[in-house]
Amino acid sequence: MTIIGVAGGTASGKTTLVNEVLNGFDTESVGLIAQDAYYKDNSHLSFDQRCDLNYDHPKAIDFDLMIHQIKDLKQGRSIDRPCYDFKTHNRTHQTIEVGPKKILIIEGILVLHDPKLRALMDLKVYVDAPEDIRLKRRMQRDIAQRGRDAAEVTARFNETLKPMHDAFIEPSKAEADLVIPSHRENRKGVQVLQNYIQSHLTPKS
Repeated sequence: MTIIGVAGGTASGKTTLVNEVLNGFDTESVGLIAQDAYYKDNSHLSFDQRCDLNYDHPKAIDFDLMIHQIKDLKQGRSIDRPCYDFKTHNRTHQTIEVGPKKILIIEGILVLHDPKLRALMDLKVYVDAPEDIRLKRRMQRDIAQRGRDAAEVTARFNETLKPMHDAFIEPSKAEADLVIPSHRENRKGVQVLQNYIQSHLTPKS
């Protein structure tokens, strides 16, 4: 199994890039694991307490489970991937069975932060976008999809997202093998990743 890690700040364009890359391949060969599925189980906390947690800090992620399950996939074993409900801010009782693939993409803001997780990756990618672009994208997304207003989005960005980005996400760019700018259409970046995946799917002669 070949593992590709894709990180970058909030609204940097990670998901868009990954989806464009995946469009070129069948799901039997190439799979995706999203960091968002591995937020910790906080059933012991009330809903109000869960709302107050900092979900952009590495401590919010169950890296131990994520690493364990990715190792299982790498060794050819299926996993029961957790499911996370953003409405309740908690892990659900349901799981999704995920089988091993030839190529596995791991995507999330902090996937290049943890050294044990990085050690499992064959290619480490950082999707880069300027702060003002990321704020604009985040604002458009949260207003349209989550019913928030501009003041609320800006406050959360400045009080939580930016400090966490500066402390944990931006430094992880130094760990990347490939940095892809996403503030403009970047077909070359998509093509580079597709070519890399294709080269690992094609049997060696």
